[in-house]
Amino acid sequence: TLRLPPGAGGGGSEEFGLVSLLAVVYGKQGRLDDALRVHRRSLRELRRVHGDEHHEDVATALTTVGISLYNMGQYAEAMAKYEEAHEMFVGLHGEEHEDVAEVLGNMALVLGNQGRGAEGLAMQEKALDIKRRTFGSDDRDIAQPLLSLGKSYVNQGMLDEALARYEEGLGIVRRIHPERNVMEGMFLQNIGEVFSDQGRHEDALAWLKKAHRIYRKTVGPESAEVNHVTLSIAVALRRQGKVEEAMEKYEDGLAFRRRALGDEHPDVAKTLCRWRCASRRLGTWRGVFCA
Repeated sequence: TLRLPPGAGGGGSEEFGLVSLLAVVYGKQGRLDDALRVHRRSLRELRRVHGDEHHEDVATALTTVGISLYNMGQYAEAMAKYEEAHEMFVGLHGEEHEDVAEVLGNMALVLGNQGRGAEGLAMQEKALDIKRRTFGSDDRDIAQPLLSLGKSYVNQGMLDEALARYEEGLGIVRRIHPERNVMEGMFLQNIGEVFSDQGRHEDALAWLKKAHRIYRKTVGPESAEVNHVTLSIAVALRRQGKVEEAMEKYEDGLAFRRRALGDEHPDVAKTLCRWRCASRRLGTWRGVFCA
């Protein structure tokens, strides 16, 4: 997950904070060009006010422009902004600061999308180490990077390493949130998906069903989280050869996505393809044999 430095959206300038909120609204509406335009205008104004000096608001604005560029798939341009923001944050705070860690995390995501996964992992680990020293071991700001890091390890096929990060993050979340919490569900789901990839299908189903129960309780049965884990359960069932049960879950997931996104959305087509694969007893969650 791309993240802003902690002060973003309400930094030293009230106007900057309002402009940032407007851009966030545009982003949530899918108006990525408008969001980028607003962020760039804000950056220009802040540079005009502060000149060449290192300033918190300028560094944060650079990060927001980088996030907008990243969301539009302009990875090289996003990296250039992140690198400039990183240099500025280091100049302001030194290497051991949460703002530096946040920008490193965003840079790591760019590297992953550029096919430089090993470099991205090293950068994520560096960012996590900074946060451990800044916040201590039991903090939400440690749990979230562990979730992102685990996903990066999965993308590299390093399932044991991913599992270790997820289990550490789950322990943190359970200690700081003894009540049921949506982030606990995220860790449970990701652990279940790793088990499924490792062929531990019974374990996978048990953990995915726990995540499903937590999501229903915390964010509701019509949430995107419930839909996502339902489809993960379908995968685990399909891999066990329980095709009829898997198809029921695919149908539930497909119905939700049609309600939420409409029939023409790519995610609906993808889910429909996977349902057809299951119905033919062919293919996998990744749709290898799907047209």
